[in-house]
Amino acid sequence: MKDRGNRRAFLGTAASAGIGTVLAANAVAAAAETDAKIKIVAVSCSPRKGKTTAQGLKIVLDAAMQAAPDRIEPVLIELADLSLPLEPVFGRPVPEGVRDDFTAVAEELADPALGALIVGSPVHYANMSTLCKTFIDRLGMFHKDSRLAGKVAGALAVGAGRNGGQELVLRSIQAALMCHDMLLIGDGKPAGHFGATLWNNSNDDISTDEFGIKTAANLGRHAAATALRLMR
Repeated sequence: MKDRGNRRAFLGTAASAGIGTVLAANAVAAAAETDAKIKIVAVSCSPRKGKTTAQGLKIVLDAAMQAAPDRIEPVLIELADLSLPLEPVFGRPVPEGVRDDFTAVAEELADPALGALIVGSPVHYANMSTLCKTFIDRLGMFHKDSRLAGKVAGALAVGAGRNGGQELVLRSIQAALMCHDMLLIGDGKPAGHFGATLWNNSNDDISTDEFGIKTAANLGRHAAATALRLMR
């Protein structure tokens, strides 16, 4: 992975999430005619940096990279420490003295090498986090010229219960990304879930959630396989 220390985007290396699927292997073979990098960007919309949402997204990215190590460039962006003023959403200038870090985020998403965007959020009162809604509102700058149209999109949610509203958050994120004409995916075959659903069952640790980890790894492999097919 590239060192992008000059940006406020944070790259992550992921924990192990298993072997690639046949679908991913077929996509890699079909894309062998080119060595162009495909970027998989995961955005953590948790107000707590490095916690379970970021942990889950690292699993997604690691699985995506394992699908095609020479082709996939994983990028993790954590919004927790960033300043994301909402004034630009309403056509107003950012107040003097207020930093706008969305410029660096937008630079990553505007890269033509972008193959997939994975948005992750904790469950807050059966919905996405406030930070996630802010990110989606700021993402509106890409809507006018459809710069995200045709790109792969997936979602990840972390809740305090096994059935703690994760699927509600996934559908809320997906509905917003659909407005950009993105190509929505779940975790793929054989399960076909809406996306990655993880359970923070104790002490900010998702390592014991075998089911959730599997959905995250499958989402990563499915995102990579689909992006490889579309961008070959």
